[in-house]
Amino acid sequence: MVEYTYLVLRLPRGTTRETARQVLTEHAEHGGWELDRLRVHPDGSRWIQLRRKIIRQVRTF
Repeated sequence: MVEYTYLVLRLPRGTTRETARQVLTEHAEHGGWELDRLRVHPDGSRWIQLRRKIIRQVRTF
């Protein structure tokens, strides 16, 4: 079974789409994160949940 670790970002209202895209691109390229959920609230703020796989090493004998 695949396990994930999660990261929640909150971007305030007034953040442009371009800025939000840059933030998500940086996390994806340098941290290995992928988009799990994105919510845009009526006031314009964004709630973003990112995830990445937990890789566990298995001991071999």
